[in-house]
Amino acid sequence: MNAYRAPWWLPGGNLQTIWPALFGRRTTGEPPHYRRERWTTPDADFLDVDWLLGAPAGAPLLVLFHGLEGSSRSHYAEAFADECARLGLAFAVPHFRGCSGELNRAPRAYHSGDHQEIGWILDRMREHHAGPLLAVGISLGGNALMRWAGEHGEAAARRVQAIASVCSPLDLAAGGHAIGRGFNRLVYTTMFLRSMKPKALRKWAQHPGLFDREALLAARDLYEFDNVFTAPLHGFAGTEDYWTRASAKPLLHRIRVPALALNARNDPFIPADSLPRPDEVGPCVTLWQPAHGGHVGFPDGAVPPGDVLAMPRAVAAWLLAAAGLGAAPRG
Repeated sequence: MNAYRAPWWLPGGNLQTIWPALFGRRTTGEPPHYRRERWTTPDADFLDVDWLLGAPAGAPLLVLFHGLEGSSRSHYAEAFADECARLGLAFAVPHFRGCSGELNRAPRAYHSGDHQEIGWILDRMREHHAGPLLAVGISLGGNALMRWAGEHGEAAARRVQAIASVCSPLDLAAGGHAIGRGFNRLVYTTMFLRSMKPKALRKWAQHPGLFDREALLAARDLYEFDNVFTAPLHGFAGTEDYWTRASAKPLLHRIRVPALALNARNDPFIPADSLPRPDEVGPCVTLWQPAHGGHVGFPDGAVPPGDVLAMPRAVAAWLLAAAGLGAAPRG
């Protein structure tokens, strides 16, 4: 993907972000069919896992951790499901709490550095699956996955064979400030808050007094939302503390499992100068930083509407090769 170039008819990071999510073809055939499984968490809450139907017995399992307000029906999840079906891999999407269509019960939600939840999910996946285990995280999910790998070092390498993050804000402060400015604030911040604020208000109704309801209603960007809701609910002093402590970038040098970090340099959510440099990561981490792609876009096709299949194909090929299950792809 280092050599990836967007189609001529989709110039710029914003078009390469918005068009693929809305119009890009996600599959080569029918949308994926899932089987849903509900898991009880250690704190008596629940999360829902969608399993792709039709995987052959004993196939390697690819686990996808979705992005902010994502699900198994996000464009990238359906594209990965299609690629896994083509390759004969098992595929699962564990939903972060509250993202499966039903509000979770506990007085908490999910966040970008939730590496304990990632570890618990992967442990459960290992209990379900005896064969090779691969994991990919998209945006928020990728930061949490890389944070987990950095926190656990050699122990992580004993649980999974290879991991990847795609368009993840590995420096949360840089990404958080970028999405709060200009066009990003007008379009992307508005889009996220349109989903996140009502969900937070339902959480307040479920647990009255859990946070400052009036301050949340007044929040106009993700910094203010995180300061009122995400940070205090998950043990952080505020947004700055959350973004600093939850970022995966400072721990990339501690990763001991083969890991790919794919970030487009024109991603409107993530400033290119905040992306990790080769001297900031350990020998197990591979950096792909193409000039084009937007935020989880990477559209392909000579004519509209194009598709979003190129990125899952490249990432899945890299994971299989890194795990010793396939030929090494070219970066």
